[in-house]
Amino acid sequence: MEAELSHHLGYEEGQAPPPEQSNRRNGLRSKTLRSDSGPIPIDVPRDREGSFEPQIVPKHQRSFDGFDDKILSMYARGMTVRDIGAHLQEIYNIEVSPDLISRVTDAVVDELRAWQSRPLESVYPVVYLDALVVKIRQKGSVQNRSVYIAVGIGVDGRKDVLGMWIHDTEGAKFWLGILAELRERGVEDILVLCADGLTGIAEAVEAAYSRTIYQTCLVHVIRSSTRFVPWKDRKAVCADLREIYTAPDADAAQLALERFEQRWGERFPMVAQAWRRRWAEIIPFLAFPQEIRRIIYTTNVIENLNRQLRKVLKTRGHMPSDDAALKLLFLAARNATKAWKGRDRAWTTALHQLSIHFEGRIPEC
Repeated sequence: MEAELSHHLGYEEGQAPPPEQSNRRNGLRSKTLRSDSGPIPIDVPRDREGSFEPQIVPKHQRSFDGFDDKILSMYARGMTVRDIGAHLQEIYNIEVSPDLISRVTDAVVDELRAWQSRPLESVYPVVYLDALVVKIRQKGSVQNRSVYIAVGIGVDGRKDVLGMWIHDTEGAKFWLGILAELRERGVEDILVLCADGLTGIAEAVEAAYSRTIYQTCLVHVIRSSTRFVPWKDRKAVCADLREIYTAPDADAAQLALERFEQRWGERFPMVAQAWRRRWAEIIPFLAFPQEIRRIIYTTNVIENLNRQLRKVLKTRGHMPSDDAALKLLFLAARNATKAWKGRDRAWTTALHQLSIHFEGRIPEC
């Protein structure tokens, strides 16, 4: 309602009113609303001329049905402020301007900042890093910018989005800054960090968390290495590649790669070459039992989240600024992660295996 009054008067609280503006703020009036959670005492802002007609909680209304939550819910699902205004007009017969809706959604910015700097757990057995491209208007033109997202699995097996960052380019210096931020927020140790194709990430992990194992996403390696293989041969090629990443250890995987080269090297030399270039990022996976391999061989956890975020971004075209993009993604991620309350059924077994491989680094739950 303070945002509504600012919109009505034409100036923000604490600012000097325009010289031609005769109406002014005139204190507050106490009021108690009925709600599903019980009585809610509120202070209603007033103006001197009495022309202020609040829409969120109209005059004489004594019940509150979560109107702002409805606005945020629609915004988080990709509706523009004008679409929200049209929907409110159609459903509730309330005329709410786009500027007012923007003010209501801007109230989330403080929550976003608190979320982005909140303390984290001291140890994460697995952390996934990935990026998605967002169209953002910058310097008068729409540009593709990358939003980098980190998702961690805690010792209790529950997944959590650790943070979001927007940056033009990636590199070891950029990733080192993000990992340093995680350390400042309380993350003392990461057992395995999973990512794919992120420039400089391996060097940054080595510098920030020297004991952390960096594991590339094997699904991405398979996709990128076979993208030029004709469809009629791809099934057979992938079947032979499977013998590499399902091998019992690194030595057996090396032999499987050599057999693959003997069979396919002449026709598709780029496949084996791609695996050899990234061999140092692949073989850490082979040191673990199946329970752990199933968790770290792919970044599907964060890719599924990104897929839901892209559905929201698709309806928006482009975002007006970095802050607007982060605000929307924060709300969309909050909706998407509501199903993350539980943990994987096989986590207890995987945690036991991790505690053996990383002895002394996993605190007791």
